[in-house]
Amino acid sequence: MTTTSEIKTAIIGYGFSATTFHLPFILNLPPFRFMAVSTSQGEQVRQQHPEVAVYADADTLLTDSDADLVIITAPNEAHYALAKRALQQGKHVVLEKPFVTRVEQGEELIALAKQQQRVLSVYQNRRWDGDFLTVKKLIADGRLGAVRYFESHFDRFRPEVRKRWRESDVEGGGILFDLGPHMLDQALQLFGPPTAITAQVKALRPQAKVDDFFHITLHYPEHQAVLRSSPFCAAPTLRFEVQGEAGSYMKHGLDPQEDRLKAGALTVAADWAQENPEQYGQLYTADGAMPIKTETGGYQHYFQQLAQAILAGGEIPVSAEQALCNIRLIQLALQSSASGQTVAVDSSGWPAR
Repeated sequence: MTTTSEIKTAIIGYGFSATTFHLPFILNLPPFRFMAVSTSQGEQVRQQHPEVAVYADADTLLTDSDADLVIITAPNEAHYALAKRALQQGKHVVLEKPFVTRVEQGEELIALAKQQQRVLSVYQNRRWDGDFLTVKKLIADGRLGAVRYFESHFDRFRPEVRKRWRESDVEGGGILFDLGPHMLDQALQLFGPPTAITAQVKALRPQAKVDDFFHITLHYPEHQAVLRSSPFCAAPTLRFEVQGEAGSYMKHGLDPQEDRLKAGALTVAADWAQENPEQYGQLYTADGAMPIKTETGGYQHYFQQLAQAILAGGEIPVSAEQALCNIRLIQLALQSSASGQTVAVDSSGWPAR
């Protein structure tokens, strides 16, 4: 808990993640104050935010700044070491997904955060996607009946390999560590841990150095959940399909928040994240089909809950314990893919969703 009413916030990294998914909220939502950043793009930051202290490296920021909160948007392989240093310096920490690249790293950070009495959270922002909130509500309201099959896609049309760290042969590189945490987190929020996992994780593009495709089946006693990402989907993308005993829901297209953030949306407007009617999904039952208004999402809710956790000891919006479950499943998915076998999941001791 922080005793002041202001949260002095520093960001490690000034790339796409920081400028698109974090700064629009840190700059517009009290009680956050953007006060420091570590980046090689110092001149750009000074022009855009002259009041912000710029550090050439993350270590100097962590030791010299008096930030209360550090948001880490560095490459995945650096998450563990940076979060550990930040916690040791007495900072609250938010990590971009994935939390870490190895389960034991996450366990160590969770223990350290408890020892330091600091908030440790992971930015699983797609819990606040409108389409996911719609699926969650349809299931909770019983409009689909008992769910028997769930399918989640995050497909793209990127047939050419790009020169960027996410597509390089580094620890935490590849599409499974990029999009897998979002999709696994959503499945766990809906259904809890599975009993087993079957996965294919592959590099399908000729020049790919790391995985660019995955097809994961989460096995549950009464249903199955399939999660898929492909780089060769040029057609309109299926996002969700949920089949239940009372009906099915199908949703195409992606939540509009990312595109609106890139376009400079005013995130303080109450309806800024509301999806346009032509994008609504369809509910199919024995009586026919009907459009279902997409629930209004909003990534600002993550930051508002985060502020309450830091200032008043409120519930952390995404706990590190929950985020570590995604890393456990990623490791099991890689094991399943390498062996060609279904792998059992030990779900004992997993946190509540």
